[in-house]
Amino acid sequence: MGPSDLKQPVHRGNPMNSYVNFWNRSAARYARRPIADQNAYLRKIALTQKYLHSEMDALEFGCGTGSTALIHAPKVRSYLATDASARMIEIARESLAEQPTGNLNFQVATLDDLQQRQQTFDAVLGLNILHLLEYPTSAIEQVFGMLKPGGVFISNTACLQDTCPYLKPVALLARLLRVTPFVNFLSREELESDLERAGFQIQYRWVPEKSKDVYFLIATKPK
Repeated sequence: MGPSDLKQPVHRGNPMNSYVNFWNRSAARYARRPIADQNAYLRKIALTQKYLHSEMDALEFGCGTGSTALIHAPKVRSYLATDASARMIEIARESLAEQPTGNLNFQVATLDDLQQRQQTFDAVLGLNILHLLEYPTSAIEQVFGMLKPGGVFISNTACLQDTCPYLKPVALLARLLRVTPFVNFLSREELESDLERAGFQIQYRWVPEKSKDVYFLIATKPK
């Protein structure tokens, strides 16, 4: 749903600081932004929850302001939702205070941070985040390593290489002007290949009718 980081996107100055600063500045506006395709969002929630159960420990990286984490957390034993942006996590914690869920923990962290802790999970969610990383292949490999055998990885990714590759120069200019963050123009084929090379087995694929940029995937780690 929001930004997080694994490797540093190419920015002027300090890459990580530029990346995090963008999302800190954008957090309040991001929190107010309505869901573009409400029906697709609800379907993705339902599809995800078919794979969640009360004995699971779940991770969501790039959780943004935490709205999806608040929905899924009651379905599992523990839910760790992380983001690189402290402001995003601050807003998420404010929402959690209004809607207490005892097993939900919001933390400022990246996948690198979590990997160093050697934590493992039954489910990992990366929603609207892989296309914001310069090295999504590395992120997918890290997720595979964090999952327990039989674990599930659920992702929702903008695959702009398939739908509007002509926007690459515009995206580059917008990033240089600090109007938008780094965006990786991925393809569906590339994303599937990265998952399969990491060892995942793809269980479900979906491109919403009204938001064809989006590729929703459910993949599992073999037992």
